[in-house]
Amino acid sequence: MQHRTSRSRTRHRRAHWKAGAPALTACTNPACGKATLPHRACQHCGFYRGREVVPPTGGDA
Repeated sequence: MQHRTSRSRTRHRRAHWKAGAPALTACTNPACGKATLPHRACQHCGFYRGREVVPPTGGDA
């Protein structure tokens, strides 16, 4: 027979489930260099792996 898990014990266990900060990398465009999510095109200049793959979104680059 199993016992009920108390609310306090459940909440102590779930206290460590919070989301962490996303990992960021520098943009490969030498003129931009802004923080970008890895494996994604830069939102400011449209560069990915050293070449422009999408048009820039009108950021401050």
